[in-house]
Amino acid sequence: MVLGWRLRRKSNKKKSLKAMKVEIPNHFLCPIAFDLMKDPVTLSTGITYDRENIEKWLEEGNFTCPVTNQILHNFDLIPNHSIRKMIQEWGLENQKHGFQRIPTPRIPITPIEVTNILSFIESSSRQLDTSSCLEALKKIKQWGTESHHRNKRCMVANGAAEVLSAAFESFAAEPFEENSIVCEEILSNLAWMFPIGKIARNHLKSEASLRCMIQFLTRVETNISTKENSIKTLEELIIFYDVEDDQNQTYTLLEFLSKIEGVNEILMEFIQKKVSNKITKSTLMIIYQMVSTTPSLEITILSFLEMGLISSLLEILVDSHDDQENNKVIISERALGIMHSVLSYYQGRVKAYENDLTIPILVKKLLRVSNLATEFSVSSIWKLCMNGVVEQEKEELRSVVLVETLQVGGFQKLLLIIQVGCGYETKEKATEVLKLLNPYRPQLECIESVDYKSLQRSF
Repeated sequence: MVLGWRLRRKSNKKKSLKAMKVEIPNHFLCPIAFDLMKDPVTLSTGITYDRENIEKWLEEGNFTCPVTNQILHNFDLIPNHSIRKMIQEWGLENQKHGFQRIPTPRIPITPIEVTNILSFIESSSRQLDTSSCLEALKKIKQWGTESHHRNKRCMVANGAAEVLSAAFESFAAEPFEENSIVCEEILSNLAWMFPIGKIARNHLKSEASLRCMIQFLTRVETNISTKENSIKTLEELIIFYDVEDDQNQTYTLLEFLSKIEGVNEILMEFIQKKVSNKITKSTLMIIYQMVSTTPSLEITILSFLEMGLISSLLEILVDSHDDQENNKVIISERALGIMHSVLSYYQGRVKAYENDLTIPILVKKLLRVSNLATEFSVSSIWKLCMNGVVEQEKEELRSVVLVETLQVGGFQKLLLIIQVGCGYETKEKATEVLKLLNPYRPQLECIESVDYKSLQRSF
């Protein structure tokens, strides 16, 4: 199977070379991917491969040479400078055919180098020596940009996340203005190390660490990059608490965040101003966890609702335009997830009904974004149709919601969802809504609308 795949790759490669009317010497091609080698290294068997390809082969648990099938007694990768220089010269000679001289690769860092610099950071953070720590952090960032995949793997494997998280906690416990620069640099380096281990998370979930990150978010002077790193770190802490740690700890973290002055306001500001896609995505995940994790946070939900959460979510969903770009799909899913959660509350349904866009947008998102988005949309429509908006006038307002759902094509879409297949719970909810919609069908026709921004109720 592997051999057949390699032969196909080789065949495709020959076709592309033929199209360029130039032939790459066989000894310049990596035997694994049949690509021109950029960083040739030689195994103990004497066979030369491109470093990226052979490292991937070894990381997948293979203990043999791909060409000779001999068992490897050591995994040393010796740079083949002779082949590399020959490839560079060949690239220069064939620039007219679209080839370029490959850059001379940097030598990857070693575990000993990583251990030494991490020890230096530990010592500097204990002494609160910001200047020395900053120098070491800049070195780590430099390593990350040179042969970045290999170097980053090496740093993570040798405990960089734990050391940097402990250093962040140490500096965060001191006056903010004195240590903000070093804390920014630590967050910048931590950003590419996620997911991190439990020890590192424990350092970052300390009160000092959390308050420092919140301060970065609330300060006007903070640059966008640092805000992105801070909100992403908070998101990762919440997500991995939920998966790996005691669920009670998740509640504690979320409750602590919600009680810090200005947190709810800055989260709402982020989704209203749409500072960047990264910030919007992380903010929506944090809000989703805050409104759906535990009933004890109901006061937080009410606070978000009063600040215009429903309107902000609908605006995000309108602006997404059902784009299949990954970022916008994630943003739409998270916005619909929050909507699904807050509609479990009476106050949430009141706010949703007050906005003319609620039902049209929920119906529009059915089958337009992803399966998860469809599930959230069906559940939200079900909650509005089944639970009503104002309990004392349940039947009357249920009729209004049902009529509106019919007018924007809800019946057809819900029926299609059942026909094409969906989860059991989604199917049950869609079926219940269809039963409620059916008596109103003879009286109404579906309206056509591409843009719901200017839609107003006619009843």
